[in-house]
Amino acid sequence: MAASRGLTFFAARGLPCPEDKGRFKMQSNDLKGLTEEALPAIAAADAASLEELRVSLLGKNGNVTMLLKSLSGMDPEARKTAGAAINHVKTQISAAISARRAALDTQALAQKLAAERIDVTQPPRPDYLGAIHPLSRTQEELAAIFGAMGFAIKDGPDIESGWHNFSALNIPSHHPARAMMDTFYLASGGVLRTHTSPVQIRTMLDWAKNEGLGASPAPIRIVVPGRVFRSDYDATHSPNFHQCEGLVIGEGIHLGHLKGCLRDFLGAYFGVPELPVRLRSSYFPFTEPSMEVDIAWNRKTGEIGGGTDWLEIGGSGMVHANVLANCGIDPRRFQGFAFGVGLERITMLKHGMPDLRLFFESDVRWLRHYGFAALTPASLHEGI
Repeated sequence: MAASRGLTFFAARGLPCPEDKGRFKMQSNDLKGLTEEALPAIAAADAASLEELRVSLLGKNGNVTMLLKSLSGMDPEARKTAGAAINHVKTQISAAISARRAALDTQALAQKLAAERIDVTQPPRPDYLGAIHPLSRTQEELAAIFGAMGFAIKDGPDIESGWHNFSALNIPSHHPARAMMDTFYLASGGVLRTHTSPVQIRTMLDWAKNEGLGASPAPIRIVVPGRVFRSDYDATHSPNFHQCEGLVIGEGIHLGHLKGCLRDFLGAYFGVPELPVRLRSSYFPFTEPSMEVDIAWNRKTGEIGGGTDWLEIGGSGMVHANVLANCGIDPRRFQGFAFGVGLERITMLKHGMPDLRLFFESDVRWLRHYGFAALTPASLHEGI
């Protein structure tokens, strides 16, 4: 036994080794010593050393295996007695290795579960609650403001016919708005709407069809917030963006009503009750006369309502007689005004946002900065 020490893992512990098999003599104290050395070593082994122990003991050239091989040199009676004793030791060692491996697996699993533990009763991100997107908040504010002014909220399909999107709005076939570079055309023949004005057309058609021309003197008063599409993409344009258009149709409607409506709306939205608003002559196919809508601001500081500069905020005008006639409304009796603003544009101005593209990039950091608390309702400005 002593001569074999240092040759294998168990040699250092005085156990028999494969290289020393010729010197091994089957004695009861040899098996007892092997068991007494092996079992405590197995019980104290970690995952790596346990495998080393298994190979040294039960492997092809392991200590127990070599003991079994040595039986061939014994007489039958001694082989029977020694074989039973060696197999008993092998069974003890195999059971000890299996038990230790199971204990190590259980310990490793417990450590992994402790390290990766998730408390499902708590929010997954306790440091961050959801926020309302700035565009959603702007639409809520517009609904509150125009709702207090007696407007109804209307919506319509994103895919429109060319007639609803262009022809009914007095936009001729050669108009640049119909060009492929501005409009998304579909194989079915429809288009992705380039503005929310088709909802105005649908509303006027429904009113003329269902109510007739003898209806209320103020039959239509609507605003139409919604998604629109154009082939533009830069810091101030996106292929997908949002507009809000307003329409009022009735008897005796004039430009004074339009400017008063815009002053109330813009003053309430930007929180500047006496916000200066200017109507500047322009051209749109669906209105006559047509006006750009400007508000006072400070070019250096960006302050809305301050300074002597003017900032374009949208378009407006009196509904063109051809548009009314296309919808079955007599332009000799009824008049109306329409206006439109870009929701991203007024949101960026109000909250100091520099780049429109960030509205659509789903960046949680941006939403944390510009978003609104979910339980905070949109408030009306006093005086509307």
